[in-house]
Amino acid sequence: MLAAAISASTTAVLLLPIGVGVPAAHGLAALSLLERARTAAGRVRLRLALFAGSVAAGGLNHLAVSQLASFQGELAGDRHLGLQLLAVTANALCLVVAIAGVVVAVADGGTTLVGLRRVLDGWMIAGSLLTLGWVLLLHRADQSVDAFGSLQDLARVVTDILVFGLLVAMRYSLKRPERTATTVGVLALVALSASDMMRILMPAPGTWYGIPCAAACSITGLLLIAVAPWLAGGTSVVDVDQRIMPVVGVVAAFVPVAICVLALAAHTMVGSRTNVVPLVLAGSLLIALGIRQGIIHADHLHITREATTREALYRALVDGTRDVITIVSLEGRVRYVSPAAHHVFGYRPEDLLGARLPLYCHPDDLTPLMQAVETLRQEAASGIRGPGRRVSCRVRHANGRWRHVESTISHHTEGMIFSSRDVTDRVNRQEALEHLAFHDTLTGLPNRALFTDRVAHALRKRITHAAPPAVLFMDLDGFKAVNDSAGHAVGDALLIHAARRLQASVRAEDTVARLGGDEFAALLEGEAGTHPSRAKDVAERILSALTQPYQIAGNEALVSASIGMTLALPGVTPDELLRQADEAMYEAKRAGKGRIRMHSPQPHQTGYSPSPEASQTATPLQSSDEPAAHDLGRGPRTAGTRNP
Repeated sequence: MLAAAISASTTAVLLLPIGVGVPAAHGLAALSLLERARTAAGRVRLRLALFAGSVAAGGLNHLAVSQLASFQGELAGDRHLGLQLLAVTANALCLVVAIAGVVVAVADGGTTLVGLRRVLDGWMIAGSLLTLGWVLLLHRADQSVDAFGSLQDLARVVTDILVFGLLVAMRYSLKRPERTATTVGVLALVALSASDMMRILMPAPGTWYGIPCAAACSITGLLLIAVAPWLAGGTSVVDVDQRIMPVVGVVAAFVPVAICVLALAAHTMVGSRTNVVPLVLAGSLLIALGIRQGIIHADHLHITREATTREALYRALVDGTRDVITIVSLEGRVRYVSPAAHHVFGYRPEDLLGARLPLYCHPDDLTPLMQAVETLRQEAASGIRGPGRRVSCRVRHANGRWRHVESTISHHTEGMIFSSRDVTDRVNRQEALEHLAFHDTLTGLPNRALFTDRVAHALRKRITHAAPPAVLFMDLDGFKAVNDSAGHAVGDALLIHAARRLQASVRAEDTVARLGGDEFAALLEGEAGTHPSRAKDVAERILSALTQPYQIAGNEALVSASIGMTLALPGVTPDELLRQADEAMYEAKRAGKGRIRMHSPQPHQTGYSPSPEASQTATPLQSSDEPAAHDLGRGPRTAGTRNP
């Protein structure tokens, strides 16, 4: 960009007269700033408008000075005085409006101390360069050069230097992506300052291979000003509170003082006369440096107090929370553990420092934990700060028990931070609720919903030539009489004993459920359901167990059971399978109770040839004049019973 600006300015000075090219560049820069201000809003619009006014005033100053130089000695007194007044007024406007634009830009940009420090930074940069410019002016005055022209040149240098100093201070108050426009503005002021310095050092226009150097520098700087507002950060609001100053910022504050001292020393060594102005400037720089260092020290003390207060607040929050806060390095070593670790896991925090991940994690939960940790490591290596990861795992307590823990793993300046919460009670409550939803509260056996789901699962996993599952449907005969005569407590105890006998009569992989009242069911899988005879063997074992006398509270209770059986054939649904077993159980009751009946499938539907035992099955329908034995056995409970 700088090369393009230099090329364009060189072309302009070659094609245009010196008195036209520089004012034209001023006009172009002013129009660009005004156009950018039209698309901005608020303080940014005012800032760009002030910069445009400053550039326009600078162009007017150049026109007036060029007229004075062109017609020197030929103008009437009033006209000559008017041009001088116009040049001085335009230069003053350029200075005042430019500084006002920079002040508007940095307004509301941090605390009062930060704002004062920025002003002092700007003055120190500007004061050192002003001292250098004044020394050059004295050197030119010693050569008996026109005093008014020298003052005009120095005034333009003052404008450039002051704005330059403020822009430099503002640039380091911005975030890095927003510095482009300000950096280009600083380069533009460097070019403009170089142009004005050339006019001071070279009374006659200096040329290089026919190119007027001062005019080329002026046009280059003005073209950069025209481009700057359209770059990144050109319309940014300076609102960054940069209170922590890097070491280079502290050291750089002594550079302006060193420049001022070197300029005065060089001026004295060549034997030139010295007046009070550079001495006052040098003294003001020393005072500004002292005030600036005092402001930095005061601000650092304030920051330290704020940090101490904030640290105490955070420590109180961390120490007071029941969540365990753990900071782990990217290598997996524990750097910090909050005091809650002792209450939650039984370990002292100091005993965990230096330990490596995974820390007391259950072996089955290692994979998701380490995957989340590895993801955060990769993000940190690539400079990405992605969202935190949530992981659930079990952690071994100091007493040897496993605790359920939910952890949120996030990025931290030292690696990763774990925020872990003990959710064991919640998990236990959830498991208890799930158990209540799918289990009988009296016997602890699966209920009808869970049993139906198990049957559906057995049917889904069945493949061709695999053993079909069998379902047994059981109803206790004579239970209502025991319940009514001995009381509900004895009835409940009898149901519990019956449930235990059922569980003992089947294998561990089979499912026994209480469907309601005195009705039970069993799902037989594998070898038990391969053939009706094997399923019947299990049914006979269950029937024998259920008909044994029950010793309850010193009394003996006797009941029997009616059992219906069915085998799962291809195409059957869970509801159909349960209905078939229920119908077979009704047939057992009609046949005299205490019996086993198997549902007989229709040969034309399944192609299944029933066994001789199954061929004894009677019609499943019950006539209306028969005694309702099934209804008596599982009728509604009386008031106060604990049975469902």
